[in-house]
Amino acid sequence: MEGKRKAELVKKCRRIRYLTMDEIGKLGVGHVGGCLSAIDALVVLYYNHMRIDPQNPRMSNRDRFVLSKGHAGPALYAILADKGFFPLSWLDTLNRGGTRLPSHADMNQTPGVDMTTGSLGQGFSCAVGMAIGSKRRKDNAFIYTMIGDGETDEGIIWEAAMLAGNQKLGNLIAFTDYNKMQLDGETRVINDLEPLSDKWRAFGWETEEVDGHDVEAIDAAICRAKQQLQRPSMIILHTIKGKGVSFIEEMWRNNHNITLSPEQHKKTLEELREVTLDV
Repeated sequence: MEGKRKAELVKKCRRIRYLTMDEIGKLGVGHVGGCLSAIDALVVLYYNHMRIDPQNPRMSNRDRFVLSKGHAGPALYAILADKGFFPLSWLDTLNRGGTRLPSHADMNQTPGVDMTTGSLGQGFSCAVGMAIGSKRRKDNAFIYTMIGDGETDEGIIWEAAMLAGNQKLGNLIAFTDYNKMQLDGETRVINDLEPLSDKWRAFGWETEEVDGHDVEAIDAAICRAKQQLQRPSMIILHTIKGKGVSFIEEMWRNNHNITLSPEQHKKTLEELREVTLDV
C-alpha cells in the first residue's frame, strides 16, 4: 500500500470514529466498545475493496457485507452515510422513534445494510448462505462478514463454519473482532477461544491473524484472502475495545454498552476533531 493511501485510510478511520461517537453521544447511550474496535477493518473493507454502488444499493452482482455482531450498527451507519447511501443527517436519529437507523442493523430500514442482524450467530449463518447462493449464480461477488469474539461462543457459528469449509466457499471472507472482551467480562475467562486459528483451520478455513488497527496489515490480509478460491477465509483481528478514544479505552472492562454524558460526548469529539476536519 502506498504511503499516501495509508494516510488517507488512517484519517478516514478517525473520521468514522468521530461520526460514530457523535451519533451515539447525541443519543446518550450505545455500544461504544465494539463499534470502536471494529472501525479500522470496516474502513479498509468499504473504502478499498467492496464493489458497491451507493446510488444502487441492491445492485445484483454487488459485494455484500453482513455485520453479524449487529450491535456495532452505529459504526456501519457512519460508513454508509459517509459513502452516500443516505444523508449524514440521519445519524442524528440513531435509535429514536421513527428512525431508519435502529440500534442493531436492519436491512429493511437502512440502505446499504445487506442483512438484519443482532441475534448472535445469525448473521454469520446468513453470510454462509449468501456465499453459497453467489457461488451458484457465478456472479463473482465476495461475501464479507464480521463476528465478535463473544459471539464465537455460539454453536451456530461453528455449524455454519463447518458447512462453509465443506462447500469450499472461496468467495466468503470473514473477520473476528478479537478485542478479548464480551458483555460479562474477559473472553478468556468466560469461554477461552484459544487456539482460535487452529479451530478455524480444522473447519477447513484459510486463517490469518493481524493487528486489527493496522490498515496496511488488514488490507494485505484481505488481498491474500481474495486470492484463496478453494477455501473460505477467516481474518482474526487483534483489537482493543473502545480503540481511539482514550477514556473509553481505559474502561475497557466496562465499555460494552455505556451511557455518555454531554461532557463525555464533548470530550470525545474534541479528541477526534483535529484529524477529522481535513478529511
